[in-house]
Amino acid sequence: MRRPPAPYDADTRLGELVVSEDEISARIAQLGKEITADYAGRAPLLVGVLKGAFVFMADLARSLELPIEFDFMAVSSYGSATKTSGVVRIVKDLDLDLTDRDVLLVEDIVDSGLTLAYLRRNLIARGPASLEVCALFVREGNAAVDLDLRYTGFRIPPAFVVGYGLDVDERYRNLPFVAVYQPG
Repeated sequence: MRRPPAPYDADTRLGELVVSEDEISARIAQLGKEITADYAGRAPLLVGVLKGAFVFMADLARSLELPIEFDFMAVSSYGSATKTSGVVRIVKDLDLDLTDRDVLLVEDIVDSGLTLAYLRRNLIARGPASLEVCALFVREGNAAVDLDLRYTGFRIPPAFVVGYGLDVDERYRNLPFVAVYQPG
């Protein structure tokens, strides 16, 4: 079993290390190259899903060799729970118009895919020229719908994880790695 690095290994709520800081960094660099090649000659709009995607989106943006713009939306389907409620609500909507824009939706983690399906329908209705999804993590075994992801970082086990933007009650987002969360 891989353990979180010191000094984080003292936190008894952090279980097995799922993805290390080095693995995350290397994969984001690869994703940056893929996206840069795919969007050559275009200036995509990166739409980050707050709060979790902000860490990934910042690192991804720095890996892109393209002119880009940013916007953010916030949705809620978890509240303070560790399982989705299945009900999605927009907490903060976009500021920019998507009409005829190349949009890249940036997600931290995709679980059942229900939130993603809702977001996709909502954004397509706004008339973008294209809409693709880049998710850093996909939780295996939970997909309730076809995910249709253009860019994926890692497939991870179905355990609840924290770190690198992923949280429980707003904690652990700043960890530079991802580890299993063990409540209590």
